[in-house]
Amino acid sequence: MNNSKRTVIVTGFGPFGEHTTNASWVAVQELKKLGLGHDVDLHVYEVPVEYQTVQSLVPSLWKQYHPQLVVHVGLSGMATTVTLEKCGRNHGYKGLDNCSFCPDTQCCVDGGPDCIDSVIDMDSVCKRVTAAGLGVAVSVSKDAGRYLCDYTYYTSLYLSRGRSAFVHVPAGQAIQRRGPGPHAAGHRPGDAGPAGPGREQDPLPALTLRNPQP
Repeated sequence: MNNSKRTVIVTGFGPFGEHTTNASWVAVQELKKLGLGHDVDLHVYEVPVEYQTVQSLVPSLWKQYHPQLVVHVGLSGMATTVTLEKCGRNHGYKGLDNCSFCPDTQCCVDGGPDCIDSVIDMDSVCKRVTAAGLGVAVSVSKDAGRYLCDYTYYTSLYLSRGRSAFVHVPAGQAIQRRGPGPHAAGHRPGDAGPAGPGREQDPLPALTLRNPQP
């Protein structure tokens, strides 16, 4: 039944810097082909690496679809593991985007909290993925990088009271099967871009949620 479907949006980022093809968007397109099951209405979007576009696009997605969850995917040149970001930060955005622009205030939302946590318990998700024996190293981070990845994540968290997630993946084939990874930073030209999440049979029930923030 269509009215019983849950709506999920997954985004990847567009080209920037030396990344003429952004691996995160490629991964998200592959996820679209696979789908998330018959009871999930999946929508995917490519997000340009532009602050002002994020300011308009992310709110429009929440308003248009009223999704149960939005997952943003980004590529990090520094990470060696798939990295689950626990929170988004409001301040410290100094890097220029594809339009050579950054916010004058260097923040996402004027008057917004310094940090917003996802309602998803990323530590629990990390343990579940590791226990599943998928052969991919997964870690958790509290610093999404203060560039477009972090900016997009905070904006989405602010609009949804925490009902968003962000996954950073390493560039190229840098994923290790074991060991801790530095927190990802898909944030500086030459480093960052998008990435792709792994897929479970039915990912939503498996998520452990925290209490939404006021």
